[in-house]
Amino acid sequence: MADPKGFLKEGRQVATRRPVDERVRDWNEVYPDGIGRALLPIITPQAGRCMDCGIPFCHQGCPLGNIIPEWNDLVWRDDWEEAIERLHATNNFPEFTGRLCPAPCETACVLGINQDPVTIKNVEVSIIDRAWEEGYVKPQPPEWLSGKTVAVVGSGPAGLAAAQQLTRAGHTVAVYERSDKIGGLLRYGIPEFKMEKQHVERRLDQMRREGTIFRTGKNVGVDITGEELRTRYDAVVLATGATVPRDLPVTGRELGGIHQAMDFLPQANRVAVGEDPTTDGTDQIRADGKNVVIIGGGDTGADCLGTSIRQGAASITQLEIMPQPGGARPSAQPWPTYPQLFRVSSAHEEGGDRVYAVSTKEFLGDEDGNVRALVLVDVRFEDGKLVEVEGTEREIPAELVLFAMGFTGPETDSVVAQLGLDLDERNNVKRDATYRTSVSGVFAAGDAGRGQSLIVWAIAEGRAAAAAVDEYLTGSTSLPVPIKSTERPLVV
Repeated sequence: MADPKGFLKEGRQVATRRPVDERVRDWNEVYPDGIGRALLPIITPQAGRCMDCGIPFCHQGCPLGNIIPEWNDLVWRDDWEEAIERLHATNNFPEFTGRLCPAPCETACVLGINQDPVTIKNVEVSIIDRAWEEGYVKPQPPEWLSGKTVAVVGSGPAGLAAAQQLTRAGHTVAVYERSDKIGGLLRYGIPEFKMEKQHVERRLDQMRREGTIFRTGKNVGVDITGEELRTRYDAVVLATGATVPRDLPVTGRELGGIHQAMDFLPQANRVAVGEDPTTDGTDQIRADGKNVVIIGGGDTGADCLGTSIRQGAASITQLEIMPQPGGARPSAQPWPTYPQLFRVSSAHEEGGDRVYAVSTKEFLGDEDGNVRALVLVDVRFEDGKLVEVEGTEREIPAELVLFAMGFTGPETDSVVAQLGLDLDERNNVKRDATYRTSVSGVFAAGDAGRGQSLIVWAIAEGRAAAAAVDEYLTGSTSLPVPIKSTERPLVV
C-alpha cells in the first residue's frame, strides 16, 4: 500500500483551474499548462491517501478493472514508469478517461464511506501525462503477423481500443471513419477546453507506428457496403456509436435556430483548432449575441454551455426536466453505487443559469421563421408520473436552442441493415456475451451494441471485443478481457 497514515494526514485536493475570466477567452484546457502539470505539486500525497482496504471496491466501480491501489502506491513511491505499465495493462487510453470519465471508481472508494474519496481520476491522468513527457509511452508493434485482416467501423474510444489490441495481437487492422479525421466524438464532440486534441493525435501516432491503418472520409454503408467489408476482411467490428439524437417534437420544432448539440459542437471544435467549421461550406451555427437555451442537463449540455460562453452568447439557460439533485448521497443510492448528486463542471463555473424540473411545451417564432422564445412549464413527479404544475407556464427568450438530451441508439438504416443484423429490444445491435452479432464474423462493441454509455465502458468493450475477435480468428487469445465488460450500462 501507499502511506499507511496518508488518509489520516491528508485531505482531498484537486487541481486548481485557471481563473474564469482568463479561460473563457481561449479554447485551451481549463488547467494551467494542462491538468497533469497542475496536479504535480499535490499528486504524491493524494496517491498516498489510498488505504490498504482489503477489498478495493474501486475495482467494482471501474468497468476496465483498473488496478488502482497498485498504481497509487507506485506514484507515492515515485516509480512513474512502473505506474504507467500497470495503468496501460488495463486501459489503452488513460489520457482520455483521466480527463473525461465521471469516475465511478471514486464513488466506490472505501475511503468514501465516511471521508472524501481518493482522487483516483487525477492520479490516473498524472501518470499518463508524466509518461508522455518522460518518453515511457512507445509503439508496441507485433512481433509477427497472423495473416488475418480486420475492419473496425468507427474511430471513437471503442473502435480505437479494439483496433489497438487487435493490431498488437498481429492482425492487420483498418479503421474506417466517415469524418475527415480520426477520433469520433473524442475529436468532434468534446470541446478543446475539456481535452485538447493533441492528446488524441499523439495516441493516433503511436497506433500508426504499431501498424494500424486509418481510412478517413469513408462512409461505410455508402462508400463501401457492409457485404464488401465482409468479403474483404476476415472479421468486422462495428463500433459506430449511438449517434441517433433524441428529438423534442413539440409545436414550433421546425423553426430556424433549433439544432442538435452534435450539429453545434463539431463546428465549434473545428474552429477552435483553426479549421473551417463545415466541410460543405455552410454557415456555422454560432451563439454570438444570442439568448441560448440548452435543453438537457448532462455533460453534453455543459459542453454546449462552455462553448456558447466562449462564442459570446448574450445569455445561456440550461434546462433539465428532472428535479435538482442534492449535495449528499441519497439513501436510495448507497455506497458503492454511483449517486445522482448536484455537480458543477468547469463550464458551470463560467456562467449561465441552470433551471430544473421544467418541460418545454412550445417554441415561438418571429416573422422570419426563426425561434424567438420557449414556453416552459414546471413539472413534478406524482405516483411515478411526470405532471405539469398548474399556473407555471412562462416564456423565456431564445434565438438559439440546442438539444442535448442524449441518444436513442445507433444508426440502423445503413451498414447495419446491409449486413442484416438483428437488433435488441432497445434498438441496439444485438450481440452475445462474446460480442458476436447475428452474422458470422461481425462483432459489435461500444455504444452501438450497449446503448449510450460512458467512455470507460467503450474502452472496456473495445478491449473485450478484440479478445473475442482474436479467438474467432485464431482459436484462442491471450488478450485480456475486462472483468465487467459484459455487464449492463452504468447510467450517470
